[in-house]
Amino acid sequence: MASYCLTVSRLQHALGRGARRLHLTTAFDARAKVAMSRFEANHFVNYEKMQKNIDIVRQRLARPLTLSEKIVYSHLAEPDSQEIARGRSYLRLHPDRVAMQDATAQMAMLQFISSGLPRVAVPSTIHCDHLIEALSGGPQDLERAKDVNQEVYKFLATAAAKYGVGFWKPGSGIIHQIILENYAYPGVLLIGTDSHTPNGGGLGGVCIGVGGADAVDVMAGIPWELKCPNVIGVKLTGSLSGWTSPKDVILKVAGILTVKGGTGAIVEYHGPGIDSISCTGMATICNMGAEIGATTSVFPYNHRMKTYLEKTGRGGVAALADDFKDLLVPDKGCEYDQVIEINLDTLKPHINGPFTPDLAHLVSEIGGVAQKSGWPLEVKVGLIGSCTNSSYEDMGRAASLAKQALDKGMKCKAQFTVTPGSEQIRATIERDGYAKILTDVGGLVLANACGPCIGQWDRRDVKKGEKNTIVTSYNRNFTGRNDANPATHAFVTSPEIVTAMAIAGRLDFDPETDFLTAPSGEKFKLQAPSGDELPSRDFDPGQDTYQHPPAKGDSQPVDVSPQSQRLQLLEPFERWSGEELEDLQVLIKVKGKCTTDHISAAGPWLKFRGHLDNISNNLLIGAVNIENEKVNQVKNQLTGEYSGVPDTARYYKKHGVQWLVVGDENYGEGSSREHAALEPRHLGGRVILTKSFARIHETNLKKQGMLPLTFSNPSDYDKIRPDDKVSIHGLKDFLPGKPLKGIIKHRDGSQDTVSLNHTFNETQIEWFKAGSALNRMKELQ
Repeated sequence: MASYCLTVSRLQHALGRGARRLHLTTAFDARAKVAMSRFEANHFVNYEKMQKNIDIVRQRLARPLTLSEKIVYSHLAEPDSQEIARGRSYLRLHPDRVAMQDATAQMAMLQFISSGLPRVAVPSTIHCDHLIEALSGGPQDLERAKDVNQEVYKFLATAAAKYGVGFWKPGSGIIHQIILENYAYPGVLLIGTDSHTPNGGGLGGVCIGVGGADAVDVMAGIPWELKCPNVIGVKLTGSLSGWTSPKDVILKVAGILTVKGGTGAIVEYHGPGIDSISCTGMATICNMGAEIGATTSVFPYNHRMKTYLEKTGRGGVAALADDFKDLLVPDKGCEYDQVIEINLDTLKPHINGPFTPDLAHLVSEIGGVAQKSGWPLEVKVGLIGSCTNSSYEDMGRAASLAKQALDKGMKCKAQFTVTPGSEQIRATIERDGYAKILTDVGGLVLANACGPCIGQWDRRDVKKGEKNTIVTSYNRNFTGRNDANPATHAFVTSPEIVTAMAIAGRLDFDPETDFLTAPSGEKFKLQAPSGDELPSRDFDPGQDTYQHPPAKGDSQPVDVSPQSQRLQLLEPFERWSGEELEDLQVLIKVKGKCTTDHISAAGPWLKFRGHLDNISNNLLIGAVNIENEKVNQVKNQLTGEYSGVPDTARYYKKHGVQWLVVGDENYGEGSSREHAALEPRHLGGRVILTKSFARIHETNLKKQGMLPLTFSNPSDYDKIRPDDKVSIHGLKDFLPGKPLKGIIKHRDGSQDTVSLNHTFNETQIEWFKAGSALNRMKELQ
């Protein structure tokens, strides 16, 4: 291990300690493949250019800058001339790299193939983590996934080789952990086709979740658009100790801001309290920031990040970051749009849920709340790991609790699963004994993959519809999210609390005050968890799971069979006709929360992520129809019969009827999956009309030529009936900032006229006119 850890530092030494730019091009020893996986050829850590751009912006704005502003504005395509106005202007940016997980990479690469471009313009990687279903344990589940998903893995591997994209094979680990271990660094601007890409903010980068079409723009070398974010400051004081963990910080923040309180903003942590949090702990906090709707979250560069960089073979990057530290921390006197203060000395363990990640409770109080609410108190399964909490420190602290139980002759009363975040974590916790302790206490070690966190769980201990409770260290707990059972009450908390509750088998167990009873009859309390931040020895990299792209991929074939049920080449969407949209039929008026899980379910549907027509059969099957309070049952206004949402949409499309969806608040929150935008477009939808949108979903809709619109007056939502038709006027004079007009036509002949807002800028209006952003890209080639 030591040999490849020296690779970066050797190159840094060759460049000189005072080097301003680190250009990492090659590896020098027998561990070359591992080293090359860390920083690919032509990948720059270019702080000098960032500094130059920030000097230009600072002169223009003449004010102190927050850290997130420094990172974002230093990547402006035109720092000397672009308008910079928080919450208002659109920024044109050049991200440093792109990362894609296998479920979203399929559609992203299909779109890139459609663009006709020969090779990606920025370093990009694909990570196989979403298609591995949890059932029997890591090795068995991995082999089964390789067999079931062979066609998809082959497509991704060959497409990656042809177009110059790095490929992390199945079993390598979860995308966000791989990025943290290999690609993230202080000051990086990275986009990823997964909503939890902000995980990289724990290493001081601005890492943003996007849809596949955004990734295609960046891979094509086109400036990427982002609405200039507001900045929410979270000031941390005091220090973490005892049972309180980094996860409790974001659980507390989620309770304050709710699932939409961070929309349009970057959350920037600062203050003396950050030094008590490990680098991977900071990543945990940033990761779950996706659940408050934030664009991303970020921490300033400090000694914890430096140690992590050095321990993961990137000492040269740490040395450069030290040289440019002023660039990687906020300016004194910078101003935030909102400030939240949290004293870590008084912060207590939290647990959030069920059914939404912002319903925050103290662990000490959850038992009483659960009893009053009728939530099951027996914990059926405790699940630790996932991209949010699968670090070496997380596993060590959980193992310290498991060891205490084992020493008293106890095992978990609940089922217990452990998901390592990467092959490197799996190999290291196995070497250092943590895996054995967690297995001995009753744990099942799953594959290095997303697994139950995203619904890839073949759960068999309860029947669908059976009311039950699970506790996880994951980030998201929407209805049916983990096991497709709408009656499962899922709670998110820290790995330490999950482990304690799995041992006790109770949701109302408070490890700070409650006693356990050993088989001998002895009563004892669990002592506060402990664990090393990083291994005392080097990380064990485990198996080599990385495929570096060849220098030239021109001759690499990439085949998609016309008979395939998993993959389908894309056909371009039709251009806008140039006319107003008349008499759009309401397909469904959605009541309440409608996440991307409701719009395009994951779980068993993941296998169709590369086949647009097949996956469109899950369109809105989880959304509640306000007409009858049922899911996946809407009235076909042409036949008068009730059927599934996708069936009705297909019927309308076949008969030339365009349609719209009416939604509630924060429509499209959750995952970055662009299928939730592609599917309605594919099945004949033209407009999604809501009270408000989640950021990523709104952008995804625009990219696919849809019209995401909001009621100027949110109460106008009540004027639309499920059998109405709606016309959208003003498109012939479609301009940024100018509202459109909606004419609601009721079946009784009466009408209502409402004002409809949009957030389209000039470029995005061109996407709409062309039929999609990809169509517009081709027009400009």
